[in-house]
This record gives sequence, C-alpha cells and structure tokens, in this order.
Amino acid sequence: MEFGLSEEQKQIREEVRRFGENEIEPVAKEYDREEKFPFEVLEKAAEMGLTGANIPIEYGGAGYSALETAMIVEELFAVDPGIALSITATTFGSDALLEYGTEEQKREYLEPVATGEAIMGAAISEPDTGSDVSSVSTRAEKDGDEWVLNGNKMWITNGSVGDYFVVMCETDPEAEGRYNGFSQIIVESDRDGFSAEKITGKLGIRASDTAELIFDDVRVPEENLVGTRGMGFLQLMQFFDDTRTMVAAQGVGIAKGASERALEYAQQREQFGQSISEFQAIQHKLAEMHTETEAARQLTYKSAWSVDNADEQLTTLASMAKEYASRVAVKCANESVQVHGGSGFVDDFDAERFYRDAKITQIYEGTTEIQKNIIARELLGKGF
Repeated sequence: MEFGLSEEQKQIREEVRRFGENEIEPVAKEYDREEKFPFEVLEKAAEMGLTGANIPIEYGGAGYSALETAMIVEELFAVDPGIALSITATTFGSDALLEYGTEEQKREYLEPVATGEAIMGAAISEPDTGSDVSSVSTRAEKDGDEWVLNGNKMWITNGSVGDYFVVMCETDPEAEGRYNGFSQIIVESDRDGFSAEKITGKLGIRASDTAELIFDDVRVPEENLVGTRGMGFLQLMQFFDDTRTMVAAQGVGIAKGASERALEYAQQREQFGQSISEFQAIQHKLAEMHTETEAARQLTYKSAWSVDNADEQLTTLASMAKEYASRVAVKCANESVQVHGGSGFVDDFDAERFYRDAKITQIYEGTTEIQKNIIARELLGKGF
C-alpha cells in the first residue's frame, strides 16, 4: 500500500496552502461578517486553476484527479470554509454535464466556469424537499421545441450569483416507478421568469452564496436537457459518491484548521505561570483532535482513491468518509473553542468561525442520518 504523495501532489498542496494564507486569510473575517460573495478572491483562484480543478483539460480545467481535488478542498477549508466553498462550488452541476452532456453543452457551459468567467449551480432541494430527492415538485413541461419550468428551489449554493444551473425537475409525472420521470435541465439565470432571493442570517459559511430560486414559466430550448429524459434522478445518484467525498474533504479541512489554531493558541496562552499546553487536559484535547483529523483524512483519501479507480466499495466509503469527517469537524471545532476559552467565543480569533462553519458538513449532500442509512443499506445488500 502506497500512502505517500507524489512530488507533483505535494507541490499542489503547498501552492494551495500558500494561496489560502496570502489571498484568503487576510479577508476571511470581512466576507464572513458582511455575508458577501468573494468575487475578487474567486478571480485570483481562477488564475491558479482552482475554479476548474475537476474539469478536464480539454474543457479549460486543470484536470485534477479526485484525490488531488480532495487535497485542494482540504487546504482551502483549513483557511476559511466560507470562501473555500465559494471557490470549489463554482463547478456545482458540472459532473452531470461531463458524464451525460453533449459536446456542445460541455463547450458552452464548462469552459467559462473553468476559466473563472462563469459560475454554475445545481438546483435540487426545495422548500418541502431535502433528503427525499424523489419528491421534487418543480415541473418542466414540453411546449414545442422548448421546456417550460415552474417551481421553487431552496438552499441553492451560488443561487443569486450563478450564471446557469442544472435543475432537477419532474418531466414525466405519469412515469411508473418512484425514481423515474425526473430530468436534469440547464437553466440560465438571465431567462425571463427566473429570479433568485439571497438567503442571509446563516449560522456559517456566510461568504458562500445561498438562495431560493423561483421559476415562473421559464422557457429554455429543448437542447438544454441533460442526458436522457426521465432518467435525471438515476443520473444524479451516480454523483453523490463523488460529491460526498468532497464534503468529507471539507470536514477534514475544517478539523485541520480548528486543530492547528488550537495548538497555536495553547502554546501562546499562559495561565498559572505556564502555557496551557503544559496542562495534561489540554494535551489530551490536542492529541485527540489531531489523531481524529488524521483518521478522517485517511478515510477521505481512500474514498477519493475509490472515485478515481471506480472501486466497488465507493458508495460505502463515501458515506463513511462524509459521516465521520463531518463529525470530526464538528468535534474539533468545538474543542478548539474550548481550548481558546473566552477568546474562542468572539470573532477576534478564527475558532468561533470554524465552530459555526463546521455544522453544515453534517447537513448538506445528505445528512448524517442519511449517510448511516446508506452505510447500513450497503452492508445489508439492499438497493435504494
């Protein structure tokens, strides 16, 4: 078994870490406090190829493997989860186009994202539909050579800043079977009848844009259909293993950032005539935080390796990695605040921001409870 990284991978990690320290860290508090999208940082990230990390070279991207992309996600999230998500989420929905899109769709929609000229989004969740994707009610009806969309989408990343979205909708309500009759359709945000309302007051990841989308007789050409009509749900399910692996990498990054800050603060803060790192209670916290972060990292890297190699254990590993890494992220963020004491309760230090940002990793891309269901289902050999 080879656990070492190649020299190229080490270089990628170092460059991303340097980018985070130079371009993200100095402005992280500002974007978090003001809940504004980091367009300026995104522009610099695009110059480094970070906005198209997983997009193949032929479509303008960097063409990184899942493992390399996971490393990038980890390093960015270790600096600031909100800005990191803004950077890594510019390609949301790209997997569907890469796998099922036409050559024309790939050229038109992927290249601008990879070069930082456009932002994508994936519109799945609705006000009454979260974990149960098969209950989406946004409808798309065929009218001549166009699709007409009506409905609402909720909690959509990049919702008010995105240029186009891959929208999950019902196209064949009479289709038999719970998972049939759904399709994925590309909708540009400048279409008549499309509107987005930014969601503010979020607990964490405030720099990342989240919005409600409204489709009111939005018309798009029939060629905006992605893949086969009526097979959208089954198409979507194939990518959750990939995206959950990346959320696991987010969790590892948050855990790493929280643990590193706790270690640094513990060595600086003095009580009773010595640094608090000299107290066994603090040493045990630091030991547990770094050990569990490393365990989450190895599980996540194995899941990423499985994505690259189409390993038969991928679904199980992806849910295991997502569930465990998100749990470790929340725990490490909590312990980091505890190590900081009163200083961790205010935003003079990063600990409180990581504490707020960590929780979302246990919710999006499938809640912790859903991940445990999937793991059990795979163990028992049951289909979805």
